[in-house]
Amino acid sequence: MASTIISAKMPPLVDPTRSTQAYGDRALPRMNRELQAKELLTRQRSLNALCDYLHDPEHIASALREGIPESLKRLLYDGDDMIRAKTTECLYILSSHAIGRDAILGCELVLSLARAFEDKDMATKVNAHKAIEMLSETPQGAEGIVDAGLVPTLVKTLTTTTDNIKSIVLDTLHFCMLVQTEQVLANEGMEILNKLLSHELPLIRHKAARDMMDLSVTLAGKNKAVEVKAPQTLVQLLSDENTEVRAMAAAALMIITITTKGKYTALEFNAIESLLNLLEDECSEVRANALKALTCLAEAPEGRTALLKEVERVRDLMSDPVPNVVKAATIAVKVITWKP
Repeated sequence: MASTIISAKMPPLVDPTRSTQAYGDRALPRMNRELQAKELLTRQRSLNALCDYLHDPEHIASALREGIPESLKRLLYDGDDMIRAKTTECLYILSSHAIGRDAILGCELVLSLARAFEDKDMATKVNAHKAIEMLSETPQGAEGIVDAGLVPTLVKTLTTTTDNIKSIVLDTLHFCMLVQTEQVLANEGMEILNKLLSHELPLIRHKAARDMMDLSVTLAGKNKAVEVKAPQTLVQLLSDENTEVRAMAAAALMIITITTKGKYTALEFNAIESLLNLLEDECSEVRANALKALTCLAEAPEGRTALLKEVERVRDLMSDPVPNVVKAATIAVKVITWKP
């Protein structure tokens, strides 16, 4: 005779780590209510469900209307590691949308997110940095980060954190320096970037060279680059195996050598020979940046004298298939062959 047996196992296809969702437009109010629950397990399950729910772009606007960012702001101070990690993950998802970035800035969440930079949980730190980096990709977000005074903290982080976070921070600083460079310079940013140019990872070297170019746009930045002897390291990177590293190194030299100090410092470290070797590079960006750097060096009498002997190598690129390279080569030849 058959008998009823109640299993101790969970039903199939039921995830015990996620709360069940209410139907339709009642889903978000219920999740928002459970995010404020006193029971830890309830908050954890609701956050897991919310992370999945926010991955659908159609749910972002309704989540903002429901006041989800305000609830997440409170959870950033929760004592549970998993709660903080999932909270920063939700904020990272929100920050990948324009209206989400506006909401985060409106709720003044920037400083609360920055608090997670020092969190003991690695997932929380990574998600917080990712969210801040997404914010920085818009001018309003970059201004918000600069105004919040986070730049000194970000620069300091480059000397103490893991390579994964360094890569994210370098991207964040890249966008922030499009708004302002003074805070980076004032906190030894040039010295730190110069050290990162010798990093073992090509990605870090590439981003450090790019950020050095951004930091050298101002006159103070160019002078600081010369002071820390950045051209010496950049000249060495011109022979790097990675194409992006070579391109950014040439671009940074192009900016630094605009000034007279920059020109003679680069000439001191034999930049012309290394740049001439890049004229035959397979990457058009590398060729174009090398030509522009050579043009700057040709404005110095010593540089022009050296380049007159190699002007035919530059002239050959006037028939390059890439228009940008042709334009750079044409200008370079004019500067090199100029006579007073």
